[in-house]
Amino acid sequence: MMKLNFLNKTNIEEVLSSEREKYFTNTQSSESLSDLFDKLDIKTQNDFDFDELESKHIYHLDQIRVVCIHYRLRFLDIKYFKGKLPESAHEAIDSIEKTHNTVLSDFKIMAPSVLFRLEKKDDPLLFVPLGNSYFYLVHKWGNDLHPFRKIMMWSFKSIRNLLLSLLGLSWIATELTPMGLFTKNPDSASYWMLYFFMFKAIASIVLFYGFAMGKNFNPAIWNSKYNKS
Repeated sequence: MMKLNFLNKTNIEEVLSSEREKYFTNTQSSESLSDLFDKLDIKTQNDFDFDELESKHIYHLDQIRVVCIHYRLRFLDIKYFKGKLPESAHEAIDSIEKTHNTVLSDFKIMAPSVLFRLEKKDDPLLFVPLGNSYFYLVHKWGNDLHPFRKIMMWSFKSIRNLLLSLLGLSWIATELTPMGLFTKNPDSASYWMLYFFMFKAIASIVLFYGFAMGKNFNPAIWNSKYNKS
C-alpha cells in the first residue's frame, strides 16, 4: 500500500535547508566559507576553523525566523530549555570541539514552545552563533514534527489569518447545523443570521482563550523568552 507523502512527519532540518536555498545563490555556495565570511564581515563568536565547517549546517537568522513563524517554534538561549540534552547532542558537541580545537558557547535551541516549559521530545535543534546573525547547526534529535503542524499553526501567523480561519469555521458550523432547529421556513436571511451567530460564538471562545492564556501571534513569540505568549 502506497504511503501518502503528505502524511509524513516534518523534518524541520530539511525545512530549514529548503529555506536557506532561497537565500544563498549558487555563486555564494561555490565560494569557500572563509571568502564568504570575509565578504559578509562576519566576526565569529565561536572560534571555528573555517576549513572544517560544513556549509550545509550554516543558517542565517532570517531563515530561522521564517521557519519558526511558519511552524510556531521558539529560538532561544539554551538556559530557557527545560529538557535535557541527549547523549547524542553531547557527542556532537565534543566532536565539533575536538575538530575545531575550541570550546563552544552561547548555545541556542530551536523547538516547539512547550519544550521551554515541559520535558517533551519533539524535534529540537541545537545551534551555536557564528556571528553577524549566522548560526551553525550542531545537532538535531527527537521526533519530527506532526505533518500538519504548518497548516495547524497557519491561523496564528497574523490577525488576518485568524479572522479567515474564524470565518471558515463559522461557515462549517453553519452548514452542519440543521436550520429546522431555529425556523420552520429557512431562507437566506435565516442562514446569514445563524452564520453571524456562529461567528460571534466561535470568535468569543477564541478571544477568551487567547486573552486568558496570554497567547500571541507567531511573529511575536518566535524569540520570546516569556511563557505566556
